[in-house]
Parts: sequence; C-alpha cells; structure tokens
Amino acid sequence: MALVSIKPMLKIAQRDKYAVAAFNPVDYASMKAMIIAAQECDAPVIIQTSAKTIRYYGHETLFSWFEPLAKMVNVPVALHLDHGKDLDMIKRCIDIGWTSVMIDASDKPFEENLRITKEVVSWADTKGVGVEAEIGEIGGVEEDIVVAEEDAHLANPDEAERFCKEIDLGVFAAAIGTAHGYYHGEPDVQFDLIEEINQRTGTPMALHGGTGLDEETIARCIALGCAKVNISTNLKHVFIDSFVDHKKENPNDYEPLSYLKKQFESLKTLFKDKITEFGGQGKGAQMLKEIN
Repeated sequence: MALVSIKPMLKIAQRDKYAVAAFNPVDYASMKAMIIAAQECDAPVIIQTSAKTIRYYGHETLFSWFEPLAKMVNVPVALHLDHGKDLDMIKRCIDIGWTSVMIDASDKPFEENLRITKEVVSWADTKGVGVEAEIGEIGGVEEDIVVAEEDAHLANPDEAERFCKEIDLGVFAAAIGTAHGYYHGEPDVQFDLIEEINQRTGTPMALHGGTGLDEETIARCIALGCAKVNISTNLKHVFIDSFVDHKKENPNDYEPLSYLKKQFESLKTLFKDKITEFGGQGKGAQMLKEIN
C-alpha cells in the first residue's frame, strides 16, 4: 500500500537527512503529475490540499482522484491537508481518508494553540493519521490566508520545545523567517533558530515558503532538520505559464488536449526537479519497505 502517514515518512527523511517534497494540486492532472513524478524518481511525495481546493472540489472528489493514483505506484504517497483552520473540515479529512492533516492555530495564543492541536491529535490518532501544527506566524499569502509582514513573528524555541514534548506530532511548522508566495527582497532565514528548535524538539520540521528560496538555502535548512519542503506558488506559475506559452507558440491550435499535455509535462518536470533538489530521488521504494 503506497498511502502512508507523514509521521513515519518524515522520521525516515529526517534520519537520512533529506526532505520530502510537498506540492499543492490544483486539479486532477496536477495531482497525477505529482504522483507520476514521484514514481519516476523513486521518491516519496506529499500531496497537500489547501482548504480552498477542498471547498472548490469537495472532499469526496479529491479523495476519489488520489486513492487510485496512489495505489498504482510503489512509492510512499501521503494525502495532507495544508493549513487547516476549520475543525469540521479537518474531521472530514480524517474520516474520509486523508493520511495527515495540518491544524494551523498559530494565530491563537500559545495555550489555545496547544489545546486545539491536542484535540486534533486525539481525533487523528484513532485513524493513524499524522498531524502537522505551527507556532509563530509565517508571513505572506497562502491560498486565502494572508499574514502581513508586520504581523508575522518567529517561533519561540522554549514554546516549540514544550509544544513538541506535550504532543506527538508528525511534523512541526515553525516560523523561521520564510514567507509564503514569492519573496520581495532577500529572505531572512534564521538558520540558528532552525538548528536550535530541531535540537530541542527532535520533531521533523516543515519548511513553508519553499518557492523562491535558492538551492543553497534549502539545502542548509534540510541539513539542519527540515524534512518537508512546501512548494505551491511555483507550481501555480508553471500551471498558468505553460498554458499561455503554448498558445503563443501555437496561435492557431485549438485542440485542448495539446495544451493539457504541455501543462502536464511542464508540471511533471518541475516536480521531478524539486524532488531531486530536496534529496528524495531513489529513496521511495526503500522507504515504503521500511514503513510496511
């Protein structure tokens, strides 16, 4: 079975010092391109659905796409809810078959964030579903979540340690200076903070805001303990630009499938490049064997 939770997936990646690529699909074809890219790279992959995507397509439709695609490959594939804030939506994901969920209560006071996260973990544990949680607030725009630069704040290492000691998380998202979307200026990634949090918690860390970070920065974050790297904005640009570029190159082409093929191949190339960059290539079948 290729469907797995992020909990064992990311523990293995953290141990072996690479990161699993996490991509946000926007339709069936982009989801398929992610899973085919992972199979061709022999790599684990995380398919993470945004709340906006779930509201648009519905839980049942997204899972009906995911399950047969994941079952046709022999690499670990997780279906993850990204930045879940609606508890009813999170419960539905757990009940329908998502293998991991993120509860993002980072905009709440620390104690409330901790309480809400414990509640979600109690639901998830009954189904073997991994949980991601966040402290600090990561700036930028992620789907319909907007955190202004002045409202973003870094994670506190003491709070991070307490959070991860009290809750058995699959992955921990901490605000460490990255931002969602493309960067305006040079990102101020706090490498010392990443290292301290990882040393004190031992929990695999998620690197949010992966789009726009250079390869050296990402490699350093992975070496310090980031075992999941999120890519969303980058794929949206490829999704749109590949379509537009094909029209410019073929102005008289009105065969929709030729556009969809170009889009699919462009996305698959992006996914394979990111999987390889993060170190996941060649790790998939072995990871699946270890998990099973």
